Amino acid sequence: MSKRFTIKPSSHEYNDFYHGYVSLVPDGDVIGFLTTQMASTAYLFRGVPKDRAGHRYKAGKWSIKQVAGHLCDSERLFSGRAMQFARNEPAELPGMDQDVYVDAARFDQRTLVDISDELFYLRKSNILLFSSFSDEELDRGGVASGWPVTVRALMYIVGGHQEHHVRFLRANYLASAEADPA
Repeated sequence: MSKRFTIKPSSHEYNDFYHGYVSLVPDGDVIGFLTTQMASTAYLFRGVPKDRAGHRYKAGKWSIKQVAGHLCDSERLFSGRAMQFARNEPAELPGMDQDVYVDAARFDQRTLVDISDELFYLRKSNILLFSSFSDEELDRGGVASGWPVTVRALMYIVGGHQEHHVRFLRANYLASAEADPA
């Protein structure tokens, strides 16, 4: 484990909005965390029965498939920003409206296994990308969604964002499956 992957970003490396995500990544090797998370999230989605994959915990909320798809979109977006800033991209990068993306994606027409496989391979690819970054590249940054952010912070945001949604899935979608023998 390289020391460069054990240094959490400081609060000036990202917007306050992302603090909750960054705080969900434990101290230690972030690459190790991302790797373990990749496998555990795939296992979680593989355990959802096919007839529950379209479940919404409340009317108007995303289905389990849509949450998984949102994780794919976000994985691409955050890691893409990290790659662009690591490569010295000078332009400000736009934000994303997650609801517009989910509505346009038709995730409910796909299988959860397919979406989960996509997420797994996205993460596997991103781990290779992140592992290639030097100390200098991790310190680089740019502006995304109107706020400065470093490559290091984006790496932690990737993991923390997924952790946030996995915890929310367990508490609000999958806990009801255990209580409701439908």
